Amino acid sequence: MTKGLTSDVTKRDLSENQTSALPIENPEKNQTDDQINQSRWKMYYRSLIVACTITICLAGWLSWEKNEAIWTILWTTPLGKPMILIFTVLMIITVSELIWRTELVYRYRAIPGLDDDKLPTCSVIVPAYNEGPQVFKTLESITASDFPKRKFQIIAVDDGSQDDTWYWIQKAKQDLNGRIITIKLPENQGKRHALNAGFKKSSGDVIVTIDSDSIIEKNTIRNLVSPMITDRKVGAVAGNVRVLNKDKGFIPQMLDVVFVYSFDFVRSSQSMVNTVMCTPGALSAYKRSVVMRVLKEWLGQTFLGRAANIGEDRALTNLILREGFKVLFQKNAVVYTEVPVTYTNLCKMFLRWNRSNIREMFAMTRFIFKPFRKESMLGARVNLLLGWLTLVKAPIMIVLTWSLIIWEPMTFLPNLLLSVVIFSSLPAGFYGWKYGSFQSFWSYFYGFYSFIGLAWVMPYSLITPHNSGWLTRQIKPQKEESFSAFSFNSSDSSSIIPAHEGNKAPL
Repeated sequence: MTKGLTSDVTKRDLSENQTSALPIENPEKNQTDDQINQSRWKMYYRSLIVACTITICLAGWLSWEKNEAIWTILWTTPLGKPMILIFTVLMIITVSELIWRTELVYRYRAIPGLDDDKLPTCSVIVPAYNEGPQVFKTLESITASDFPKRKFQIIAVDDGSQDDTWYWIQKAKQDLNGRIITIKLPENQGKRHALNAGFKKSSGDVIVTIDSDSIIEKNTIRNLVSPMITDRKVGAVAGNVRVLNKDKGFIPQMLDVVFVYSFDFVRSSQSMVNTVMCTPGALSAYKRSVVMRVLKEWLGQTFLGRAANIGEDRALTNLILREGFKVLFQKNAVVYTEVPVTYTNLCKMFLRWNRSNIREMFAMTRFIFKPFRKESMLGARVNLLLGWLTLVKAPIMIVLTWSLIIWEPMTFLPNLLLSVVIFSSLPAGFYGWKYGSFQSFWSYFYGFYSFIGLAWVMPYSLITPHNSGWLTRQIKPQKEESFSAFSFNSSDSSSIIPAHEGNKAPL
């Protein structure tokens, strides 16, 4: 057994968080009735979703028939013919991709969590910057995991926070039975360096990274790491990310539907060809031996001569794929994470994601068409080509859209709006069928919101991939006395790393 993971810790008494059940005559019958009612409501929602989708598609077809003459006239113009041809090709590819991914998702099955004796040793790393009390909740949810304590290591890294994050990390260490190893970087060096400090400190066979604004389910880590035991060629596993702060406004509500489609649909299909394109920062697992093999290259990554300080998750995924390992998705490993609630921060997040995606598409292209692994590589290459198509399609569609609107606004603007509704039906229908909830209709709001307020993000990212803005936490006001509410004794499990040694955390 790996040193540092052998000590058993008495389980916390959680009785204080448990509510007493009300006396009922027949709990089994009541439970059955509730399940029946819930099932009926889900069927109602699903039927409604199907009906709405059919109605919308029918309306789109009728609209096309009504404006057939306009399309005929457009075909006879010098620019109209290539515009229609480009649009047709893009639509054929989009529909073909949808059919392909739907078939893969239909066959996808998450790998069940293994028994305690089969699980590997695991180190969980939580990097934090200006997170405040949320980091305590994150660490608390991790310690409540059903993972065997003798195989479990938790490392919290404060990346030079300017608020009370270090206080809450130390409080978690004290309140959670001292199970947390803490590292403090005296100045902010970026998430990549914070993770590196945790990697160097880790001792588990598998490393799990969890964002400090996230909450995991009890069985999440068990389910997340199990594929690495059932298949030794699995080098990384992506978790299933859901929105934590859905009650904070309409933007989180919309993003929850988008996340379900992005993970349960897109990543499920990618997992079926062993090539998940990005393991999310909110929740991912990596084989430690592979991470250590590529750690120096990952840490020193540059783009156009500048140090890369964004996209650390996508970059690490690329390196693991390049080493010949599979990257899978576990739908049953769920994490709830906070998302932006304002338009400004939402744009920053998407800019960061898109710029990282562009950079790593170039990096992936350099090895994907070589024999990088023994297993089939066709699915990986198709995903890369579809990724490139998505990047190129964005500015093309914007040019086509605005050209048509300017040429014939009274005809094409209503059709465009209808098209937004039709394409929004896919994530709406998927969410509604999966969860049987009216929450799915937020997809339509997101469709219009994205068209009006976010359409510029992708084209702007394409011309500014070298920029490295970061969505940082705002420093929250705090009382000075809050830092002295508890006193902590220094121990071997806490490290204060000098700024110049941020890349050399002790083992």
